[in-house]
Amino acid sequence: MQPVAARPDTDSSHRPRRALPALCVTQIASWGIVYYAFPVLNPQITRDTGWPASATTAAFSFALIVSALTGIPVGRIIDRHGPRLVMTAGSVLAATALLLIAAAPNLLCFTAGWFLAGTAMAAILYQPAFAALTRWWAPHHIRALTYVTLAGGLASTVFAPITASLSDRLSWRATYTVLAILLAAITVPTHAVALNAPWPRAAPATRMSSKPRAPVERTRTFWTLASALTLSALGAYAVVIALVPLLVERGYTTAQAAWALGLGGLGQTLGRTLYARLADRTSPSRRAALLTALGGGATVALALAPGPYVLLVALSMTAGMVRGNLTLLQATAVIDRWGATNYGRLSGILGAPVTAASALAPFIGAVLVGPVGGYTSLFLFLASLAFIASALSWVT
Repeated sequence: MQPVAARPDTDSSHRPRRALPALCVTQIASWGIVYYAFPVLNPQITRDTGWPASATTAAFSFALIVSALTGIPVGRIIDRHGPRLVMTAGSVLAATALLLIAAAPNLLCFTAGWFLAGTAMAAILYQPAFAALTRWWAPHHIRALTYVTLAGGLASTVFAPITASLSDRLSWRATYTVLAILLAAITVPTHAVALNAPWPRAAPATRMSSKPRAPVERTRTFWTLASALTLSALGAYAVVIALVPLLVERGYTTAQAAWALGLGGLGQTLGRTLYARLADRTSPSRRAALLTALGGGATVALALAPGPYVLLVALSMTAGMVRGNLTLLQATAVIDRWGATNYGRLSGILGAPVTAASALAPFIGAVLVGPVGGYTSLFLFLASLAFIASALSWVT
């Protein structure tokens, strides 16, 4: 199907009405089943198989890195042909991968299943959804991106309890089999039917009309931005994993620490509702610098404030609000600076190191906590990464 010319800003007739609600539904199912089911099932997996938890977690982290690398060619395909084929095929592959994981007789097969799952993640999670909505909804894409990330934020709320309930009654293998069937039933027909719309020609950038002489991905601005987002993601997601042991180290109970972490997730969802207002009032570089600096400030406060508990919860929610906005910041970074023409490819390149950093953050945090002298020092180090990211963002 040939691309059609982009409509004027006031004409929304080219936007497929079913695409946004469909992607909200499929993001909940995809994140909930492919991503959030694993931490729920992993204790049962290791107990049943005898495989080390470090090895099973490494397989899952490996999938995230595969997803980061696969996102680049996936983005290029979406730029040319639209999201329907990619996301439908990705749904089929994701369900197949989960079935392989469920049937894995050994750790090697288990890891191979997660390799396929990582490839599928690149085709069904935020990145392809963002590419679709950015092209169909531009220049009013921020609202659509906000809706789909708000829906994605509900994935753990919906599917963590479902997964836990299934695992109480079934083995982890049977649970993954049921989830694979459910994933296929929800996402395959939805992507195939709801994303069947003409793929419009990309509109040019509205905020920065000058074009770089070199390809965008070879410019200093692009890689400075990528470095800023990567450092910010590394710090933000290491904080998520380290928050519970930090609070336990200070004498709070595990339950109190878990509640602080959970309410931080609520802050993440609430923060996304504020992004559109922030985008209307700031330039892309100033917005990135502000958000990453706020993240660093919240991390410093968590490191230095011994209490009271309500203050630590508030700081956790603040850090969560920043994380929620960082998701949308990454989603809009390309179109804000270079337009939508090669959004899928450029966003894939930009997102690869960010996703890899997010995947490695738990491991890096665990390795550093000893050498830096404990969780308080670790949080100060992570805050420094955020402040470096803020400085880098200022010049992008």
